[in-house]
Amino acid sequence: MNEAIRPGVGNQAHEGPELSVIVPTFNERDNVTVLYRRLEATLVNVAWEVVFVDDNSPDGTWDVVRALAQQDSRVRCVRRIGRRGLSGACIEGILASSAPYVAVIDADLQHDETQLPKMLLLLASDEAELVVGSRYIEGYKSEGFNKQRAGASALATELARKALRVEIADPMSGFFMIRRDRFEQLAPKLSVHGFKILLDVVASANGALRAVEIPYTFGERQHGESKLDSMVALDFLGLVLAKFTNDAVSLRFILFAMVGGIGLVVHLTTLFVALQLFKAPFAEAQAAGAIVAMTSNFVLNNFLTYRDQRLKGFALLRGLIAFYIVCSVGLLANVGVAFSVYDQEPIWWLAGMAGALMGVVWNYAMSGLFVWRKK
Repeated sequence: MNEAIRPGVGNQAHEGPELSVIVPTFNERDNVTVLYRRLEATLVNVAWEVVFVDDNSPDGTWDVVRALAQQDSRVRCVRRIGRRGLSGACIEGILASSAPYVAVIDADLQHDETQLPKMLLLLASDEAELVVGSRYIEGYKSEGFNKQRAGASALATELARKALRVEIADPMSGFFMIRRDRFEQLAPKLSVHGFKILLDVVASANGALRAVEIPYTFGERQHGESKLDSMVALDFLGLVLAKFTNDAVSLRFILFAMVGGIGLVVHLTTLFVALQLFKAPFAEAQAAGAIVAMTSNFVLNNFLTYRDQRLKGFALLRGLIAFYIVCSVGLLANVGVAFSVYDQEPIWWLAGMAGALMGVVWNYAMSGLFVWRKK
């Protein structure tokens, strides 16, 4: 997949590409050819390549890209099997590129590719190490951003800027260009999960990246589907918390713990319903609460925390049974640690927190080993 570029047109045959354009895709077969034509028209005076990183799209996006690659050696396809997520796709694409400058742009045709030469000039002239297509500076225009999504994006942007002390106006942008050597320095700190790769890059740099923002016109989506899903808010919050702790804990662990918090609410709600409405004995009500909570935790973790290793079919049932076993042992660890702490220091909330922490650490570690195993 990541083989060296074959001799192409113009000076690429001798000097190699100056710019690599990274395009993460999922179900974008109707867009990739249009985007390729637009890049070809825009980058006429630039030695460039485009790397489409496709998450094994059911619509066969990767097949369309490969057909383009047969016609033009500047087109490359990285097809990912068993992995999902925009951030991970961008990281793999950038690290597989060979140009000194790399741009990230969506395949949905909403970003303005005509800004790429201007962004490249800013980097090549050493005026910046990062150039961001920004929605929050003068000159930005929107043709395809509905008010509800715009409001949610603005709120998330403000939260990210304040919590992580990010200075750029639009750290949530999905349209940017960066020097590849600077990205490679930051790559070990980045999370492969989630959707906000630029926020991760800027937060990981701790103000060490010289950035310039330029306005652009945000167009209307033509075909395909958005890469955002209904759980992206939790995904975003998890990334902010991970960076707020200077990556002391991983994004995946934070998401797992957040799902556990939701499970606690589910447990207590089920317990209340069983006791008050069904008049069940406490032991039976507690058991029902535990089973319902574990089931909801499994579903949410499969959908969000481990979306890149999502279980389906028979593996889903097998994973649920394994998750029940892991969490049952985790409950014993929780209680054991809590009692041990309480014996040493009889403070109920301290003992409870210690037990809960032990439980979530155990469940997370064992789930990674026995439930959502890397193939």
